[in-house]
Amino acid sequence: MTVTSAAATPSSVAETTRAVVQEFLAARLAGDTERLVALFADEVDWVLAENPAAPWIRPRSTAAECAAQFTELMEYTVPKDARASVDTFLVDGAEAVLMGHVSGTVRATGKSFEGPFALHLTVENGRITRHRLYENSLSIAQACTP
Repeated sequence: MTVTSAAATPSSVAETTRAVVQEFLAARLAGDTERLVALFADEVDWVLAENPAAPWIRPRSTAAECAAQFTELMEYTVPKDARASVDTFLVDGAEAVLMGHVSGTVRATGKSFEGPFALHLTVENGRITRHRLYENSLSIAQACTP
C-alpha cells in the first residue's frame, strides 16, 4: 500500500497563511524574538526602504535579522508610546496583506511619528518568505531628526 500526501487545496493554503500571520502578529505583540525567528524562513525577501535617519529601518535577509527588527525598534523608540492597529487583513493563498495605522515616539528626539501602513507577507511551508512594509517614512524620518 502506498500512502501519498493530499495536495494542498487553495483553502488549506489560505488557512495556513492566516494562521502563520496571526502567530507573527502575536509574537510581535509579545516581543517574542525567538518565536519570530522560527516564523521567518532561513532566507527572507525583505523589502523595507532603507531610512538612514531610522537605524531600525534597513535591509534584512535572514530569519534572525528579520526578528531583530522588533528589538531594534523598541531600542530606538519609546515602547509605551508604540501603537499599531490592523484595519484590514486579507489572505489569498500564500499571500497576506495587512493595512492599518502605526504611531510612536523616537527615544533620542522625543518626537512622534504616525501614519498608515501596508504589510504584504508571503507564507511558504509554514514560514514567512517575503516581507514588504510600506509606511509613512517621511513622518518617521522627521521624528528622528533633532
